[in-house]
Amino acid sequence: MVIEVGHSWVEVEISDLEKKRSTVVKALVDTGASLTVLPEKIAEELGVHATSEEKVITGAGEIKVKSAGVWIKIRGREKTNPIWISDIIDKVLIGAVTLESLGFTVDPRTGMLREEPLLLY
Repeated sequence: MVIEVGHSWVEVEISDLEKKRSTVVKALVDTGASLTVLPEKIAEELGVHATSEEKVITGAGEIKVKSAGVWIKIRGREKTNPIWISDIIDKVLIGAVTLESLGFTVDPRTGMLREEPLLLY
């Protein structure tokens, strides 16, 4: 993981639900986001198709985004995760739900990912 001007970046492997296609990218850890955001271009390359459309709140206001599911792997830990597909954002953003579901948190002192026990409730 690389920290750059207050930003935390982590290497992430993202695969379609059938694990037929995958890609490894540097992703920005965004603890202010709920879900992970996948640029539309990467979704298309992986053959990930939207299963629904939802309204979300962003810093720029309310927008509609498509959602889908993918496999996400960080540091050897992987699970299926819901994601939003964006035609605006050009990088992968890893949100808090994804981090917590894989057993990670961001250490506020260092900005680095640290492993945490999963929360049952």
